[in-house]
Amino acid sequence: MRLKSRLALVALSAAVAGALPLTAMLRAFAQPAPESRGAESGAAGTPAASQPEAPQDEANLAYTVALPETGDEALDTAIRNASALERLRESAPVDAYGLIGRALAETDNMRDALRSEGYYGGSARIAIDGQAPDSPGLAERLLAREGNAEPVPVSVMVEPGPQYRLAPVRLQAEPAGASIADAGETGLKEGDPARAQPVLDAEGRLRDALRNAGHPFAAVRRRVTVDHDTNRMEVTFTVAPGPRPQFARPGVSGEERTDSDLLARIVAPMQGQGYSQKAIDEKRRDLLSLGVFSTVRARAGERLDEAGDLPLTFTVAERPLHAIGFSAAYETRYGPTFSTYWEHRNLFGGAERLRLEAEVNRLGTTGDTSDTGGKIGASLRTPWFAGRNQTLTFDIAALRERPDAYDRDAFTLGALLEREFSPRLTYGFGPQIEFSRVTQDNVTTNYQLLGLIGQLRWNDTDNPLNPSRGIRAALLVNPIYSLGESNAFTRLRAQGSTYFDVSGDKGSIIALRGVVGSIVGASFGGVPPDKRFYAGGGGSVRGYSYQSVGPRTASDEPAGGLSLVEGSVELRQRISGPIGMAAFVDAGSVTRDPTPDFGNLKVGAGLGVRYLTAIGPLRADIAIPLNKESGDSAFGLYVGIGQAF
Repeated sequence: MRLKSRLALVALSAAVAGALPLTAMLRAFAQPAPESRGAESGAAGTPAASQPEAPQDEANLAYTVALPETGDEALDTAIRNASALERLRESAPVDAYGLIGRALAETDNMRDALRSEGYYGGSARIAIDGQAPDSPGLAERLLAREGNAEPVPVSVMVEPGPQYRLAPVRLQAEPAGASIADAGETGLKEGDPARAQPVLDAEGRLRDALRNAGHPFAAVRRRVTVDHDTNRMEVTFTVAPGPRPQFARPGVSGEERTDSDLLARIVAPMQGQGYSQKAIDEKRRDLLSLGVFSTVRARAGERLDEAGDLPLTFTVAERPLHAIGFSAAYETRYGPTFSTYWEHRNLFGGAERLRLEAEVNRLGTTGDTSDTGGKIGASLRTPWFAGRNQTLTFDIAALRERPDAYDRDAFTLGALLEREFSPRLTYGFGPQIEFSRVTQDNVTTNYQLLGLIGQLRWNDTDNPLNPSRGIRAALLVNPIYSLGESNAFTRLRAQGSTYFDVSGDKGSIIALRGVVGSIVGASFGGVPPDKRFYAGGGGSVRGYSYQSVGPRTASDEPAGGLSLVEGSVELRQRISGPIGMAAFVDAGSVTRDPTPDFGNLKVGAGLGVRYLTAIGPLRADIAIPLNKESGDSAFGLYVGIGQAF
């Protein structure tokens, strides 16, 4: 007669490597106790939990643990994770009776580990000083050893037996005849090892596929049967897809100072749409993008309303109304830069953000304040402008710039309307007005400029300050008309960067960056010095001084150019914990001609140190110019927050 028994499997979750014992992780996979068919009965995946350790007032008993090596790396890992003897050896000392109790419970832990990897016929034995834990007189002999320096040897021995395999996996609709096409595939194949985690993953995959296809109440149950005659495990998933409802009119709760009508307008378009987790996530992101909420949680109803629609509520928690920030950076020759800002996150109740900011740079580079620059500015950001998912931002600023290339004092006004094509793609445009006084090579010119800025941005990276994969790209088109000069020109600039996680665990990342720029429509002298392209310094070609790459003036100062080419390659390597290093090569060229040219390419190379923090990596880079000319620095030092690009 075939020996066949239904057994509950062991649930090995990702958390099994943590502090909880394996037996505490089993409940997610355990079935209600089935009827016995064959020699075994009960739910094999629900063993008794390890006995709790009572507080120990007696002397502790030191012990060592020898774990087996089976030749199956996955099984050995499961055994190590499941072993309470090893996990608690140092963190929870025991006396003689506690060690015996822990060893008795370890047999169940090892059985769970074996079954989690498909070894359903395996067995385990525990020996304390060469004897079984239930040996007569063992406790007394161990009591006599308490307080001794020599630890008691404890051995864990397993006989895995054959690894069981999967039989063909079956899907069963509930009710009978219901369409389960939206459930997709389990991903389980006949003949695969009968491991617990892939079965759990398949169950979750079926449920997620149904819910992503518009079935919010989808349910999936599994029935698992282990056949010891054939060493196979039969898995049947019962799939109940449930209805495919539309959303009722969503509600928002939890707001305190934010306009309820604004929030209602944001979520209203969901009404009448078919259920979709993607739609819920996108609307959560829309609410978070307002900048006034620290959390946004979405909760769908547990049943349909009277109209057959699905209720949906977003619960929000508002951030503090005010915020202040500070940053600092340093670069050789250009000196330190300090900036700060204060912002009001909900000025009129419509999530309007008012930000006041100030910056001072080039402190102490000449021994006085003659070359010190700075900026004072304000911006007002209005989200969901004109009732659509678009943002209108007004900027006003007064600037004093004193780089080596020119002196500039300016007052600027601008507006920018931005809208998302998608979560990754954004476009924006708006007018600019500038009144400035610019001096280069002892020639001072006053400018009154009218401009229009248009930009297109793509970003699918996984982290804004420390990306490990994805692409960033931006295209800028900036036509400018000079009233005083009756002159017009257009600045064009395209840049992109991409990131490759070559180690698969974010430990080794290759980052690439490229920039191309051109100014068309005017001669070199017809473009204000501050609107020309420059290269050199942090975020550009490290190793060279700020703005130093490219043409020079008659007094041997940077003159800028009408074209720009830049490129960077950087290897970012994690060393230990939060500490990492970087090796990089930067290159760039600036010319007077509008057509980008590689004829005078400058190359810099260097090394850097990274220290990861919650707000991004702290960065310190040192670079040298590889083909420097007279007047170029011997090296450059750059310190800041966030990666170089």
